[in-house]
Parts: sequence; structure tokens; C-alpha cells
Amino acid sequence: MMPRHQGNGYSNGYPRGKTFDISPHRFQPRSSVHGNRKHRKLIVRLGIVALLLFAFSFWVFSSHPILSVVSLGLVSSTTDLEFETVRYYDLSNVQGTARGWEREERILLCVPLRDAESHLPMFFSHLRNLTYPHHSIDLAFLVSDSKDRTLEVLTDNLERIQADPDPEQPYGEVSIIEKDFGQKVNQDVESRHGFAAQASRRKLMAQARNWLLSAALRPYHSWVYWRDVDVETAPFTILEDLMRHNKDVIVPNVWRPLPDWLGGEQPYDLNSWQESETALALADTLDEDAVIVEGYAEYATWRPHLAYLRDPYGDPDMEMEIDGVGGVSILAKAKVFRAGVHFPAFSFQKHAETEGFGKMAKQMQCSVVGLPNYVIWHLYEPSVDDIRHMEEMEQERVAREKEEQEKKLKEQKMKEEFGDASGQWEMDKQKIREKQEQQQQAGNGEKPAVGAA
Repeated sequence: MMPRHQGNGYSNGYPRGKTFDISPHRFQPRSSVHGNRKHRKLIVRLGIVALLLFAFSFWVFSSHPILSVVSLGLVSSTTDLEFETVRYYDLSNVQGTARGWEREERILLCVPLRDAESHLPMFFSHLRNLTYPHHSIDLAFLVSDSKDRTLEVLTDNLERIQADPDPEQPYGEVSIIEKDFGQKVNQDVESRHGFAAQASRRKLMAQARNWLLSAALRPYHSWVYWRDVDVETAPFTILEDLMRHNKDVIVPNVWRPLPDWLGGEQPYDLNSWQESETALALADTLDEDAVIVEGYAEYATWRPHLAYLRDPYGDPDMEMEIDGVGGVSILAKAKVFRAGVHFPAFSFQKHAETEGFGKMAKQMQCSVVGLPNYVIWHLYEPSVDDIRHMEEMEQERVAREKEEQEKKLKEQKMKEEFGDASGQWEMDKQKIREKQEQQQQAGNGEKPAVGAA
């Protein structure tokens, strides 16, 4: 029996006769010699291109510090792989030491500013005189809630000091940060230091300090120095002087000069103090959100204040452990802030801002000290009572000068009307003297002189 397809002239489904006859009826694999040759050529070409790209990259990046990335470590002298967007910091090297200026430890100098236009020239004169190496100090300014030209004057002064031809004058990195906090308290002495405004004002100031610090602190900073813009006099070596004590937080004593009629001088910063049992008992009686502030009759704490323990002839390096910290001039190790200590913008143990900062630092087992005999001087700003008294003194001076002037005019008028009587008085005295001599001679039996009256 023939296969079904062959009977119709087909073999394995293909027509016979004038058609292709595939015999035997199976597929044979094609030879792979030609395909392998093409594959090898492609690999060779890709290798040449890769070699050219490698050579070009080596030539372009040979002087670049990131060469190790391009060469994947093949031509690098080190075994570490470095990336341009990756920074490595060993925070054990930025703990802060007693002689940071010798180890080039970097300081972040923080300055909060508000309506400070008039104080900035004085502040920059202090910056120019600091003896700590300027290139190791980074400046950070926070301008907030200002109505004057603080920002413009700040920018002008920074441009001048950074462009100074003296290579020791320019500072390191400079940051200017703008952020308003809705501070409504006026900047005059009465408003700033009035009791009613203290709690809310301190909390907003704490926010400002925290914003400034969080924006400006870098991993390479070893120290943070807070400085008020209205410090009038301070040693040029203040950074080294404070740093030598090697404390976590340290502050100087702050006084202010006064006119002679007010006593000549006065303690200024009363926010640096030691805790007292009276104050602790007072805190227990206050509301949760209350803030104790020093120097006000409303809160009689009876705390020992750093300011009142000053001895003008005492050792400036003498230390005093304190619990509250004043904010005029604070030097702190950066690790204090990295550990979580900050300026509380809320009631922390019934304190806020810098005093709360001192309390929190003590809670974190940090060393917090003040120097009662190391004094810097705050600018004198007359209070309303001082101004009123000065006005009264000026009125008294004007009245006294007017009285003296009227007296002189009266004497001059009398001279003009009656003449100068001094000459006649001299003649009268001469006659009296001669008459006395004549009487004496007559009593002694002597003849009077010729021509005697």
C-alpha cells in the first residue's frame, strides 16, 4: 500500500515532478563557522571601543581627586573608593580641646540680629581684633523681625572684611539667614527688659537661636560661640581665654558702664546663677508653662549670681559652677548640641532660652561654669528713668548757667553806672595808711615828714 501523499505525486507533503525533492526527508544543522567569526569580530570591536574610552577618561581625569572612581581603583594610590557627593567625617576629631587654636579647631560664631543697624560697626571692629585664627572661624547671622537696615549694613561690613587685603582678616564660611518669628516687643530698654514681656520674648528668642544653630552647624565644627552684637568692650583673646578652661559650656561675667551720677558701673547679665532651694520651692508653686526670670521682684529666688561675685582684683581664671547661663557671650563645645542640648522654646524646669539651656546641659551631665572675675562690658542703654533723670539734670544745668549769666550782666551794668570803684578804694587805703604813720610818729615825738598831710 502506498502512502497517501505519494499517490497524489507528493513526497512528505512536497509535490514531485517539477518541484524540489528533499531526500532524505529530515533537516540537517547548518554549519556555525561563519556565525562564530562575526561574533568574535563584534567582541574585538567592543574591546577596542572600551579601551579608547578608558584611555580618554584617564587623560581627562588624571589630575582630578576623584580619579579613583573612573579607574575603579586600578590606578589609584589608595584602596578606598571615594565619591564626589559623599563626605566622610570622624566626629571623634571634633570634640574640642583646651588649645584648639593650635589644632586648627573650627569655631561657629553665631550672632542673632534684630534692628541692629547702629551696633554693627562696633561689632565688626571687634571681629577684626579677635586673635583666634580667622580662617578657623565660620560666621552665622540670623536677621529676624528687623525694621531698620540691619541686612544691608551687615552685608556691606561682611563684604569689606572678606575682601580685606590683609590675609589674616577674612573669615571662613559666612552664612546669613533670614527668618521672622513674629517678635512684637520693641527694642527699647523698657520694652525688652519689662517683666510682662519676658516669658514670651525668651521663648521666641530660643526659637531664633535653634533655627540659626541647626542651619549653620557643620560636622567639622568643634566649638560654638554665641555673641550679642551690642557688647562694647571685650578682650581680643576671649576665645582662647575661655577655651583654655576646656569646659563644655563657659561664660564670662557681663557688666555695663554707667554715668558717674549713676555709680559708674553695674552688673548687667543676671541670667548666670547657681540654683537655690528658694528658687526650687518657688518653681513647684508655678504653672507648668511658667518661666522664672532673674532680676525681678516678682520672682525672689535668692540665687547666687555670677555678676555679683566679681572681685575687680581677683583671679580672672577662677571658675564658678552655675546652673543658669546668660546669653551675651557663650562658648560651648559643639558636641553639647549634637548630644541634644538646645535652647528650649518652652518651659523646661520653669526656664527658657539660655537659662533653660544651662539647666538642660547640667541635666545631660555637661560641665557648665562661669568666670566671675573675667569681665566683658555691655553697651550702656539708658532706661526711661535714666533718661528722665538726665533731662532733669540738663534742665538744672541750663538754669544754673542762665543764673550765672544774669549775675554777670548785673555786675557789668553796675560798673557801667557807678564806674570802677577799685581805684578810689586804693587811694583811700593809701591815705589811711599815711595818717596812721603820722600818728605813730607824733606819739614817738618825731616830726612829720615834709609834705605830709
